Amino acid sequence: MALVGTPYRYGGNTPDSGFDCSGLVRYVVNRSAAVSLPRTTAEMGTRGIPLQRAEVASGDLVFFNTPGHPHSHVGIYVGQNRFVHAPSSGGTVRLEDMTKSYWARRYTGARRVVEAGSLPMPSSTGMTASLEPAPAISPAPLPPLAPSAALAEEDDPIAAFARQ
Repeated sequence: MALVGTPYRYGGNTPDSGFDCSGLVRYVVNRSAAVSLPRTTAEMGTRGIPLQRAEVASGDLVFFNTPGHPHSHVGIYVGQNRFVHAPSSGGTVRLEDMTKSYWARRYTGARRVVEAGSLPMPSSTGMTASLEPAPAISPAPLPPLAPSAALAEEDDPIAAFARQ
């Protein structure tokens, strides 16, 4: 999760310059999966395969309606109802809980732009990633998060890259 804490910057697309939401997603997906995404969130929302909420897995893009139109904000799902994103001016790249009412009300969909099963899972055992469906969004509080080392075993390479 080396990118967590990187400052938000409108139009930013590198760790040195800072990130906006689409710049962060584009950077991570390109570096971890060699997939080139469009620059804008709206264009990203037309790529890949649309998913039902129960199908969302680590590495999938999650979209939100923040200023009043669909797919105006994007992040990368990392498991346990959490996603990483670059939130807004004055903020930094961070993890969010999708069950928080702000995000749950604004969730507009998810898309798979990388076939995670085709990417090797970085591990000492040489095993590949397995995808587990995302749990349904619920307003109930989540239990304390597992240590990040435990999460690495269940997330795919995109999520692992995002956690560096």
